[in-house]
Amino acid sequence: MEWSIGKIMSKRAMVSPNKPALIFEDNPITYKQLNDETNRIAHLLQSLGLKKGDRISVDLLNCPEFLAIYMAAAKLGLIFAPLNFRMVAPEIEYQLKNSGARLIVFHDAFAKNIEPIRSSTQVEEDKFIVLRSGASERGDCGAWARDYHELLREQPCDEPVVAESVKLSDPLAIIYTSGVTGSPKGAVLSHEQTYYKNFQIILYTDMREEDVFLSQLPLFHSGGLFIIATPVLCRGATLVMRANFRPEQFAADIQRYRVTVIFALTTMWRFVLQAKALDGVDTSSVRVVLGGGERTPASLIKELAEKGLYMQTGFGQTENSAMMMLPKADITRKAGSIGLPGFFTEVWIEDSNGRRLPPGEIGEIVATGPTVMTGYWNNPEKTRETIVNGVLHTGDLGYTDKDGYFYIVDRAKDMYRSGGENVYPAEIERVLCEHPKIENVSIIGVPDDKWGETGKAFIVCKKGETITRDEIYSYLDGKVARYKFPTHIVLVDSLPMTSSGKIRKSALKEAEATVFD
Repeated sequence: MEWSIGKIMSKRAMVSPNKPALIFEDNPITYKQLNDETNRIAHLLQSLGLKKGDRISVDLLNCPEFLAIYMAAAKLGLIFAPLNFRMVAPEIEYQLKNSGARLIVFHDAFAKNIEPIRSSTQVEEDKFIVLRSGASERGDCGAWARDYHELLREQPCDEPVVAESVKLSDPLAIIYTSGVTGSPKGAVLSHEQTYYKNFQIILYTDMREEDVFLSQLPLFHSGGLFIIATPVLCRGATLVMRANFRPEQFAADIQRYRVTVIFALTTMWRFVLQAKALDGVDTSSVRVVLGGGERTPASLIKELAEKGLYMQTGFGQTENSAMMMLPKADITRKAGSIGLPGFFTEVWIEDSNGRRLPPGEIGEIVATGPTVMTGYWNNPEKTRETIVNGVLHTGDLGYTDKDGYFYIVDRAKDMYRSGGENVYPAEIERVLCEHPKIENVSIIGVPDDKWGETGKAFIVCKKGETITRDEIYSYLDGKVARYKFPTHIVLVDSLPMTSSGKIRKSALKEAEATVFD
């Protein structure tokens, strides 16, 4: 079928032209204005010789231009491959080369990461485009990058005419995994899959045109782009967006804009609560709070509830984002659950032989449905390992209860065997995160002469606190079996994190591997 995600902008500019699509840094941008910008970019990309199937990248902070470039690519059938703006030159080089991007738009602050790799990627000489941010940290591009706004100045804002029609089955984007193990893989997402995700999120949140969404998830991440921005634009709601996340500003925006739906990672909520940023903030307008992204302590959910914010946790991956969500009515009744499968996703638990497991038995979480990625870009081997007979293997272990609600146990690769027993670090981490002195914790399996493997816990204490081994063991006693107690305990100031707010256990494991080699 000939249709594209880019139709969202064309249709919204027709149906609700004067409705604010975005409020960026307190400046409203209407659907017509955003579509006009999208069309100017589309004309520019055509004038530069880009054609359907070509890849383009951005290295941008959250900004309206990010979304306009994404939608312009969608209208033309180009494949959008955004970059994590926290990456350095070698990481950027890898992704640009892997995707074969012909063009990149980047904020001037990131010029220092782009300049050293100019000659080693497929980006063509006239297709390095710099967006002047006006920020204090500005990079000097010299003459090697062309100015974004100057290039757009003479471009028309009428709808572009495409030489080759775009189909729903065509690739829309390549979103790279966070690379917690090995090199990042590029998940290929089609226009069709993205529409189904739109519908799934709209149903999850009972989204309305009058809704005001607040999210500071980075747009390069599948959560920011496909769980928040694209569904919001599709439904015709309004997204409050800023270039950077600041806890106090985030909390103040809830009241200022009478926000109705919030999406924030657990890590973000920690910063907000630590800063006491919600004190005195009127949250009565908020109807839905979506969260997660990592282990979420019950104490954090309770503290938010005391502020009138009732977090619904969920589960998803870059390969199939937002596949499950806990209904609001079940936040207390099914505490700890990641919810039920979405309207356009089938999810179940199976063992290593592909047998569906009954409630209570731990196995791999697998999924199928129209929201699952097409595969990994230029990586058929990993695609075959991950999608088997049309079924996505998530690599996450979990179980269901008798009512069909799902619970996540751990990543399969994080499980270790101690004295012949399976140990799931996430189980112990969840308990320890409820300790009043502990801010965060990560446990990995390390070699042990007696037991084969044992646990090593890296613990971040709350500000001004410290904790002893005896306190930890006393707290765990009666909550988990003693063979699950971590033998080694290390107090650290912080844990390595991915851009999506998850702990990078691979970094901890790599550091430990050098110790035992």
